[in-house]
This record gives sequence, C-alpha cells and structure tokens, in this order.
Amino acid sequence: MAEKDLCPCGSGKTYAECCESVIKTGKAATAEALMRARYSAYVKHEIDFIINSCEEGEKIAEIDRKATEEWSKESTWHGLKILRTEKGSENDTEGIVEFEATYTKRKGIRDVHHEIGYFKKIDGNWMYSVGSVKPMTVVREGRKIGRNEPCPCGSGKKYKQCCGR
Repeated sequence: MAEKDLCPCGSGKTYAECCESVIKTGKAATAEALMRARYSAYVKHEIDFIINSCEEGEKIAEIDRKATEEWSKESTWHGLKILRTEKGSENDTEGIVEFEATYTKRKGIRDVHHEIGYFKKIDGNWMYSVGSVKPMTVVREGRKIGRNEPCPCGSGKKYKQCCGR
C-alpha cells in the first residue's frame, strides 16, 4: 500500500477504509472516528464536512468558513495524535477527545493545535460541540542571554543596547 493511499488521520488504514466514508455520509460510529474524519477533512480541504459536523444552536459560535478554508489550504498537515478519549462510544451520547494536530503554516512556522474536543450524539449522529484549545508553552532553545553580555549578533555592543531592546 502506497503512503499516499493511507488515511491522513494516522489510523494505518487506507483513506477509503477510514475517513472517506465518514466525510461522504456525515456518519461516524464514535466521537473519535468523527474527530479523525474532521482532521482528514482539513487535510483534504473538505470544508463543508467540517462545518456540517458541528452542532448547531444559539449557544454555539458560528464557524468562519473563509478562515477555516484558509487554514486548511494554507497549512501543510503533518499528523494527528489522539491523546485520550472519554466516553464517545457507539452507546454513549457524549464524548471527549483530546488531540494534537501538527501542521506548518504558510510562512514555515510549525505549530501544534492541542485541543480538548467535546462531542454530542444528536439524532443518532456524532457532532462536534465545542473545544477548548490548550496553549502551548514556548521553550527557548539554548541558554538565556544576560542583558549585560555581548550581543550574539557580533556588533560588539551589550545585548541590552543592541538586539535586546
């Protein structure tokens, strides 16, 4: 099986065996299956599925179609990692899927979208309800430069008088 035939969600199955049918029918067996299909929809630019798989209601925020489409098309998607699931089986009515989606933005900035997604089964169909994004901690590479140390740019000035302003 060629790597290009594998499902973007990382299940190890082909796209046709995995997320394609969920995206085409809008029906997922579990909350995790819906989450995997939503990730694959970002990779495959299936914006209608992303929008249509969201719960509707007055307390639910409107999805910005243009921003969603731009994020989908202007990103290079590297993978989905499911961190944990709570409930969300075929017999449940609610579920939680915590995940990380790794991607590179158009300007070459690699990022990780870490979210706890909440799902509901409405009329027998799993729907994405709401998510809370977990902010990523920025970790400095190398040691911190002191204010009075020579600037690493090579100007000969102290860091605080040069690049540390």
